Amino acid sequence: MAGYSSRLLSRAEVAEGTMAFRFAKPSGFDFKAGQFAIWTLLDPPETDAEGNRRTFTIASAPFEDQLMFATRMRDTAFKRSLKSVALGTEIKLVGPMGSFTLHANPARPAVLLAGGIGITPFFSIVKQASHDGVPQKLHLFYSNRRPEDAPFLDVLQELEKTNPNFYLIATMTDLARSQSRWEGETGFISKEMLTRHLGDLQKPIYYIAGPPAMVAAMQEMLVTSGIHEDNLRMEGFAGY
Repeated sequence: MAGYSSRLLSRAEVAEGTMAFRFAKPSGFDFKAGQFAIWTLLDPPETDAEGNRRTFTIASAPFEDQLMFATRMRDTAFKRSLKSVALGTEIKLVGPMGSFTLHANPARPAVLLAGGIGITPFFSIVKQASHDGVPQKLHLFYSNRRPEDAPFLDVLQELEKTNPNFYLIATMTDLARSQSRWEGETGFISKEMLTRHLGDLQKPIYYIAGPPAMVAAMQEMLVTSGIHEDNLRMEGFAGY
């Protein structure tokens, strides 16, 4: 697996408790939307038992000239270091890896089921599909507790306006704790919600990404709804 050197270019909060980090894209680093890489801090200001290396999905799209990942900011030495090191700090990058990528048959729609930070592979996939003008229908069901917790929601809402083949169905599960106005879906992703927006549940390929419990619940819901497991693709995000 190829290793690359890169530099931290910027960081920004993209939701409450979630930050995005942008890096220089090394020459020759080619990846497919939905893939991940291993990122290593070199000589960080602090370390702990979890170490200086993490696996993150690449949330930027292949056509973009920077690499970006987003993560929930748990209180670990790695994430404290990421938040504090100087811009320009060198990191080591190994990858790309993974096969959680969009299927090739444009006649079969893709249904993307995201929970929280599980949006990152789908953010890359949707941006690349919109850039390429692919004819594939993409339905993204995006579940968060509150709008304040939803990374990239504003960008996805804009992409829905410009890509006639992309449909965003965002849903919130804990609006009682929100200070934001919300007029979209509420509650957890369910068979009823899918049927209301999709009609035929048998035609699409389904992709699920999010916390392991959410991924398992979505898999069970789809299988009990008659979806064959051959039509499911899954990626769990443990630990963030």
